Amino acid sequence: MLVSPEHFAAFVVASIILLIIPGPTIIMVITQALAHGRRTALASVMGVGLGDLLATSLSIAGAGALLAASASLFQVLKFVGAAYLIWIGYKMWRAPVTIPDIDGTDIVASGTVKPGAIFRDSFLVTALNPKGILFFVAFVPQFIDPALPYLPQAATYVLSFTLLGVINAAMFAYAAAGARQTIRRPGVMRVAMRTGGSLLMMAGVAAALTRRAS
Repeated sequence: MLVSPEHFAAFVVASIILLIIPGPTIIMVITQALAHGRRTALASVMGVGLGDLLATSLSIAGAGALLAASASLFQVLKFVGAAYLIWIGYKMWRAPVTIPDIDGTDIVASGTVKPGAIFRDSFLVTALNPKGILFFVAFVPQFIDPALPYLPQAATYVLSFTLLGVINAAMFAYAAAGARQTIRRPGVMRVAMRTGGSLLMMAGVAAALTRRAS
């Protein structure tokens, strides 16, 4: 037995509750899917999944303890992540939107949006979050059964959290892409894009101003 069934069930419930509360990553996924369609949404979701997998794996591997012990390292990573959030928010504010044709084909209003760039941005926004790494370090031990080996349990929780994160992001992205097909109004999509960009820039500023919990 890799994990305690009771502990695993509690972990899944707690993870779902945490994931359904939209954060900067989900805001970006929703905004990109609403503005650019399902192809972009898929790239965002995959970026979120890889970012979650890296962040949670690093936390288990000891990066979380290192960040908790080193105030300087935490500050550097925090400001890098905050700056990237602000930059992504700014790009969202300035980015063109695409208009879905009646058959669902995207007609680009001006400029192009590459899924590879969306994947990169989603991955980095998710991974460059020191508070996320520290949170997972504090979160997982609550569900560890001391009677079982630690590493198999930790690996199970990491993979499970990543899978739940991908499903959660996909649900938000799919809903936003569906709403996009209904709206089909460039003005509304542009407002949504700029609202999402503004929220990301605000999240970046808030991240830069937050302090590490002692």
